[in-house]
Parts: sequence; structure tokens; C-alpha cells
Amino acid sequence: MNMPPIVSPQEWEAARERLLVKEKELTRERDALAAERRRMPRVALEKQYRFEGPNGPARLADLFEGRRQLVVYRFFFEPGVGGWPEKGCPGCSFVADQVAHLAHLNARDTTLVFASRAPQPEIERLKARMGWEIPWYTITDDFDADFGVDEWHGTNAFLRDGDKIFRTYFVNNRGDEAMGSTWAYLDLTALGRQEEWEDSPEGNPQTPPYQWWRRHDEYADAA
Repeated sequence: MNMPPIVSPQEWEAARERLLVKEKELTRERDALAAERRRMPRVALEKQYRFEGPNGPARLADLFEGRRQLVVYRFFFEPGVGGWPEKGCPGCSFVADQVAHLAHLNARDTTLVFASRAPQPEIERLKARMGWEIPWYTITDDFDADFGVDEWHGTNAFLRDGDKIFRTYFVNNRGDEAMGSTWAYLDLTALGRQEEWEDSPEGNPQTPPYQWWRRHDEYADAA
């Protein structure tokens, strides 16, 4: 291997400071991109999509679990996937393994769910084997084809306003690599992190940063 040079602590710190300038630029660019997402036009959903969940049939509106925002990750788990029915897509499984505790997303009025073509018994068995607790639904109609995930994987964001549901954003391919953290999912949504420092459209809900954060078992007490 052609390794980088060995330097003194002072030289190492100077090199780190030079990279830190670029890292801060990247952070600001990422924030600016998320601000643009919050200003994206949205598409009103006209079709009534149906799913099968652990508690039986469910509409897309039910997947919100009463919250205002919904993020749906299409997990590639169905006949034809390598290792079916014992295994799901390795890349999708990688994503599932790095999903943060859902209480933090829920505290920002956002629900994350997975959706696949696999029947519920197979989904429940895989969840139990892998130790995943993410709500996971079976696609029963054209949802995957209509939202760019009829093959492989992808992450769709939706916003609910009363009885109306809107599609607000979508990422797939390497865009899914960044998914997993609470911040990555919130930055994908129309309402964002909902913190006062964000550049958001007028009227978006915002609260001071840090103050809403809790340990994942403390949100009920805060409410």
C-alpha cells in the first residue's frame, strides 16, 4: 500500500484544519440542499393505495399512524430475491441495520415504515430473525410502480394535510446510502428538522434545537 506520510502532531493538526474548512462547506451545502427540498412542489395523491400490515388491511393514510409526515422505504424482499424466503436484499438489510431509534423521528411528527411485496408471515419471520422493529407492510397494488420502486429499492416522503396526502420527495440508488439517521430522514421531508435555525418556508413548524431532544424512552414524559 502507498500510505500517506507520517508527520508531527502539529503538521497533522494543520492538515486536519485544512480539511475542516471543506467539511464545513459541505455541511452548509447539505443544509442548503435540504432547504430546497422543503420548497419542492408536491404531488397530490388521487389513488387509494392499500397494504397488508401486521394488524390486517391498511390504507396509505393508516401508515402515518396519526402523524403529519411519512417516509416509506421500499425493501426488496419478495420471490426472486436471492435467498428468498429466508433472506432479504443484502443492501436493504444493510439500511435496516442502521436505522436509528424511531422515537426521535416520531417526536418530529414523522413515521418511518418499510414496504415490500413479501407476505406478512415472511416479513414477521425476517424481522424476528434480524431484530428489526420498524413497521413493515405488504404492498398489494400499484404503489411500488407508481412511486419509482417497482424494482430494487427507494425512499419516498409524504405529507398529510387533513385527509389529503402529498408526495414531497424521493431518493433511490446511492441516495439510500445516507438513510438511517434521524437527521437524514428529517432532511428528506417537507418539514425538515423543524428547528429554528433552518431556512424553511414561512409557516413551517419550528422549535429551538436541543430542547426537544430526549433519550428515546423519555418522549412520553415530555409530552
